[in-house]
Amino acid sequence: MKTLNWRHYVALALLTFGLFLPGRMTLPPLDRDEPRYMEASAQMLETRNFIDVRFLDQPRYLQPAGIYWLEAGAEALFGGVHARHLAWPYRIPSLIAVTLAVTLTAYLGANLFGGPAGLLAGALLAVSTLMTAEGRMATIDTVLLLDILLIETALLSAFLDRQADRPTRLATALLYWVAIGCGLMLKGPVVLIPAFGTPLALWAVERDKAWWSRLRPAWGWLLSVAIVLPWCVAIDIVSHGHFFSRAVGTNFLGKIGHGQQAHGMLPGYYLLVFGLSFWPGSLFAVLALPAIWQHRRDARVRFLLCWILPHWLVFECIATKLPHYVLPTYPAIAMLAAASLTAWQVHKPLARWARWLMTTYAIIWCVIGVAFCGAGVCLLWQLEHHVTPGAVIATCGALPLMILAIRLLMHGERLHGAMSAVAAAVVIHAGLFIAVIPALDTIRLAPRAAALFDDYRPCAESRLVSVSYSEPSLAFLAGASTRFLGIDAAADLMGKDGECTLVLVDRRDESAFRAAMQQHGRNIVEYGRVAGLNYSNGHKLDLGLFAGVMP
Repeated sequence: MKTLNWRHYVALALLTFGLFLPGRMTLPPLDRDEPRYMEASAQMLETRNFIDVRFLDQPRYLQPAGIYWLEAGAEALFGGVHARHLAWPYRIPSLIAVTLAVTLTAYLGANLFGGPAGLLAGALLAVSTLMTAEGRMATIDTVLLLDILLIETALLSAFLDRQADRPTRLATALLYWVAIGCGLMLKGPVVLIPAFGTPLALWAVERDKAWWSRLRPAWGWLLSVAIVLPWCVAIDIVSHGHFFSRAVGTNFLGKIGHGQQAHGMLPGYYLLVFGLSFWPGSLFAVLALPAIWQHRRDARVRFLLCWILPHWLVFECIATKLPHYVLPTYPAIAMLAAASLTAWQVHKPLARWARWLMTTYAIIWCVIGVAFCGAGVCLLWQLEHHVTPGAVIATCGALPLMILAIRLLMHGERLHGAMSAVAAAVVIHAGLFIAVIPALDTIRLAPRAAALFDDYRPCAESRLVSVSYSEPSLAFLAGASTRFLGIDAAADLMGKDGECTLVLVDRRDESAFRAAMQQHGRNIVEYGRVAGLNYSNGHKLDLGLFAGVMP
């Protein structure tokens, strides 16, 4: 079995780093989660309060402070107070995390199934649709993925030590419990689902829990508690107990029974979106199912299945569903798919119904791939009524690779088909983030509105009040003093602080706002307008920036 050396991993890390660089500096803050993370991290630096996480004037009691510390640290090192409106420094933790996650996936895959399988597993993870998006945003998901990968690495090491009848190093136990502690600081008890779900599933399958003692659970849990306890005590004191009632009671437990923020879905949702979210690897994962079943008694396969299934099933049962909730299972899925392409052969013929289902899935996969090839050009034409040369070049580069992948699959050359599909995905993503998204001015409402506010701010400490547009990206770009208010509250605030307050109002709300201002004895004067599409909800807006003046 061919293995990889350190040069292979360094090369893969550099390639991944380069793959995820395009778009990092040109992407505007992506509504809605990303600017909330960035704004809360920026306020940490401005207030020097690193315990109480806040978004504008409200506490943000969703998860512990770990991710905000990482983003605030990245901003302090690479941004600074004068570059507060820039998004890219806050995205550095996700860039580092995705680079390490892909490299670690290749390392695990190579040690389990050989070097070619490891490299292919890393490639399938890196170019997957969900990873491509999450790896470019300043959110928690990619960093959490890396943390869970470290937990699973420690579990796998102890498991394989049991298989080889060799002692488990102390460093493995330290890695496991420290990673759990860091995961608790990132996302709270969510990290315990994979951390304990995998060993519990293995115990249920094997009826053997002796290998668990290799991780020193008698004292290891104290390390996890030591990492998270100081901040827990501090936030409990600062928030007067409100943090735990909201973060655990409302955010964590509330998602189990009710779909929060319009994200309630029935079980089966993650299977339904898998074809898109793990594309192009989704087809090869489905085609790998017969091989996985044939090798189900292989200890390596058993471990990966016990990594995937508990996590996946738990989140299928939870009412609130978002695609990134099952992202931590994707490295294991990528390893199994890669193993089926490089290390295994299936000798048992498939039943007719199975062949029919896989053929149907393959057709859907092909349609998605061809659609991705032309998505950039279509999006530019639909929103901006023109196309850029870069978008056309990307389409012309990706489409032949996608057609080649389809032809190779039709001739039974799955490995070469997978390689061609990965190459097509790289071209598609490069085109989107280099040539397409930077040219989409219509959806850049928040950057243009914030720039308009900066052009006309009457005071050094001016405040922007937005009546008709309440996206968090506007708050991040315009500053922590930004307020999202209704018409009457905005008019009241401008009546009290008219000299330093500007108000952003959509044309449909303009007459009502003018009437409210007249009740406060003021008229309004327009400084400028921005129009575009709020892509978070699909609404078209024509926003005017207004100041209050005496009649």
